[in-house]
This record gives sequence, C-alpha cells and structure tokens, in this order.
Amino acid sequence: MSTSTTTVGHDEVAALKTVALRGGLREPVKVSCSTLGERLDASSQTASRRLQRLEAAGLLDRDVVGDGQWVTVTDAGERRLRAEYTDYRRLFEGDAGLTLPGTVTSGMGEGRHYIQLSGYHEQFVERLGYEPFPGTLNVDLSEAAVRARAGLDSVEGVPIDGWEDEDRTFGPATCYAAEVVADGEAFEPVHVIVPERTHHDEDQLELIAPAKLREELDLDDGDEVRVRVTDAERADEPASPAETAEFGGSA
Repeated sequence: MSTSTTTVGHDEVAALKTVALRGGLREPVKVSCSTLGERLDASSQTASRRLQRLEAAGLLDRDVVGDGQWVTVTDAGERRLRAEYTDYRRLFEGDAGLTLPGTVTSGMGEGRHYIQLSGYHEQFVERLGYEPFPGTLNVDLSEAAVRARAGLDSVEGVPIDGWEDEDRTFGPATCYAAEVVADGEAFEPVHVIVPERTHHDEDQLELIAPAKLREELDLDDGDEVRVRVTDAERADEPASPAETAEFGGSA
C-alpha cells in the first residue's frame, strides 16, 4: 500500500508512542494486540488495525509470529515522534526553538542560480523582507540533528509559491527563520530554505541570508555551526492586533 494513501491520526501516533516507550526505537520488541489494546483503552482488533496503518505508512516494521508480533519504529516513525515532541515543547515551554548543529560544506552551486530567478527572488524580497545574497550556505547536519530536523514540521515557515515560465515549472518551497552561530558569533536574519523539489537529503540544510555568511562569520568547509530555527513571519503581512497592542500601537 502506498504511504500517501494511509491515514495516520492521533490514535495511530499513540500506538507508535507506546511501542517506542517499550523500547521499539532501539530494537524490535514483542507486542501482543491484546496488551497494546489495554494500554490504548481499545480492543485487540482496533490495536491491530492501528499497527497495520503504521506499517503501511512506513512508520513501523512488523514481523508477525504465532504468539504476537515483533515491531520496530522506523526512521520515519522516529521523525513523526520527534515532531510530536516539538509540539509539546512549544505548548509548555513557549517558543523553545529548534537548534540544529552541523558543519559547513560546499554545495553544487545551484543555489546561486535559483535564488536569482525572478519568480523566487521577488517573493524572497517581499515575504522575507530582504534581498538574499546570490548563493546559499550548506550545512551537513550531525547525526542527532538529522533526527531532530523532524521538528521543522512544527515550526511556522514562510511559503514561497511555485511558478512557471515558458520552458518549465519551478516548485514551491518553505523558508524558516533562523540564526547561525559559529565560534561565539551570531548572524541573523537567516532562513532555512526547504524546496519541495530538492537535491539535498535530510542530512543537510540550505541557508539564505542578506549577506554572504561565509564572510560574515569567517567560515570555511568543516567549521562547526549551530542553526537555531524559530517561527517565521511574512514581512508583507501586518502584525496581529495582539502584537500591535503589545508594542503600544493602536488597533
């Protein structure tokens, strides 16, 4: 079954969390549907269906045996749980942000080309509030940061719409507000740009800024940086009434 047609809701995530709490993040754990159903306050049949949906969505691996089944949370399942974790941090800690450490690396040079395309460039200026330097800074994420990157799903980003010209179609992207810290020095505004169509894997970030980050922070390939991601606001949208009142403005 295609993962795109499998619906995974809160009930399935609760089952995934239960498996993870039993050790399924580290290694296969044996689970019976009756025991899982008791923990979830559901019937054995319902528990079984939730596990099947998780497997179909690629969030869980199952090996059914005569007296139960061995289950393991997949990498995609771990990312889903980390996104849930980020939501709870934001709920109880406010804007906790997301910090992703990594090392500077050279890209393929495509960033310079795409950033200067008028269909993207005009939206960057309008929605981010600055004209980006014609190039990107690429960061290879640490192993822990690759897992934590799932938290981006819970961060507010600025949408960049797709567009087309006479020759081809260009896909949409999302920009997340960030600050880059290196050797005690910090620079912002910065945005993590996540294209819908990308050559970058989930172990790498692509950053844009109004200045050349390598020069501003004296960076070379291999240097360690921390990228702190927070909620982004569109520069072309007015502040909400609550924000206006907070800063003493009139409604």
